[in-house]
Amino acid sequence: MQPAAHIMHMRRHAAATNLDGRNVLTTTLKSAPQAKTVIHVGHSPDPDDAFMFHALANGKIDTGRYEFTHELVDIETLNRRAFAGELELSAVSIHAYAHLTDKYVLCPCGASMGDRYGPMVVAPKQYTIDELRPLTIAVPGTLTTAFLALRLCLERDFKYVVVPFDQIIAATLAGTFAGQKIDAGLIIHEGQLTYGDSGLKLAVDLGEWWFQKTGLPLPLGGNVLRRDLGDETIREVNRLLKQSIEYGLKHRKEALDYALQYGRDLDTAKADKFVGMYVNDWTLDFGPRGREAVRRLLAEGHAAGIIPTPVEPEFVES
Repeated sequence: MQPAAHIMHMRRHAAATNLDGRNVLTTTLKSAPQAKTVIHVGHSPDPDDAFMFHALANGKIDTGRYEFTHELVDIETLNRRAFAGELELSAVSIHAYAHLTDKYVLCPCGASMGDRYGPMVVAPKQYTIDELRPLTIAVPGTLTTAFLALRLCLERDFKYVVVPFDQIIAATLAGTFAGQKIDAGLIIHEGQLTYGDSGLKLAVDLGEWWFQKTGLPLPLGGNVLRRDLGDETIREVNRLLKQSIEYGLKHRKEALDYALQYGRDLDTAKADKFVGMYVNDWTLDFGPRGREAVRRLLAEGHAAGIIPTPVEPEFVES
């Protein structure tokens, strides 16, 4: 989206001159306020994203010539919408990013990293990884990093049913969704903290599994900026996003109070814990280890035949 053209208005007024007594019409040019560039933002309706975007959503920082409008949409929908480039700034799964490199570049800030924790497979009874392989598992979407990580963990294709992320626990308890059998569920977001309240058992924590395999955190999601914005706008919007994250971390209670409205079944203590899991130093910058984690995950996905072509992640240069 290009900045609006600068509009000049002419204001005419008459002024008398004392040279020859004639009235002379003079013209003064006055600049109208420059129209703001609108940045459409998409992120998940969960506490960590709300915490991260609080300052941008609620006018807590000066955004200069940019105006941000926010859409709260589940991550798989954002992944799918990104193929059409609908949003200038969007949260996406790292798995989805592998298919979007022609349209988007990764922000170095805004990461959701699972450092020895992450998406989980849960079920009404205890299962080993070997026992999960023949089962039908409810998943939050095939472009989520959770799906990619589970496919890598099981080392094979598996039977799955796509279920909205906030209905997976209920579907797993019921053993069915839309007439389809469900044996286990792949949970993301705050379900990682609440599944035990329903009596479900943990089969595998994919963040811990990934760490045991690679020694790296599991890069779940990030924010991307559309390439056609141009380098200057990309750098400026990335800077504002980082300022928003910094504001939330410096004003934790204020940002947490805002984020709590998106904490399904979370009390203040659990919401604080969940935000701390996914908005932290990793979120301010992937850093060398975080960037290596992204490269490794995408390389593993390609080697397993899940990601069709090799991907070298590209980050916004500050």
